[in-house]
Amino acid sequence: MTGSNFKDLLNERTIRAKIRIDFKGNAKPGKFFFGGKSVEKMAEEAREQNVAVFRNIPLQGITILDIDIGTEVYSFLDDISNTETAYAPVILDVAADSVEDLLKLVAREDFRKIDIISPPVINMDSLGVERVLFRVAEELKGYRSLLERKYNLR
Repeated sequence: MTGSNFKDLLNERTIRAKIRIDFKGNAKPGKFFFGGKSVEKMAEEAREQNVAVFRNIPLQGITILDIDIGTEVYSFLDDISNTETAYAPVILDVAADSVEDLLKLVAREDFRKIDIISPPVINMDSLGVERVLFRVAEELKGYRSLLERKYNLR
């Protein structure tokens, strides 16, 4: 994004943040002793697919200014499942209209970290706090529903 367009986009109410999301990759067993993909390769593919979504599908209230995929893929042995798991990090530089809009990205399972770049102080009135808390509750309900479907708890 060019400098003049960038300045036009941001205003005093815009929240600029860097959000780190780590996309998980699990090993895919090969067929007939070959053709399997490593966990690192699966994590890289998950990152590529999600970056394509971020680039091509707009999020209401959020403008993605930059996508950094330069961070190396890392892996470790998961003690619970006793399998190797790899993660491919992405750092999104975003401009959001409100804290409520940022919840779309930070309520994700693969969210890891957020750094608020500007403004240095965010003031919210009681209505703003109510909206943020309502949005958090909605995101938690959706996540709980997803887990229930995933693990057939209902």
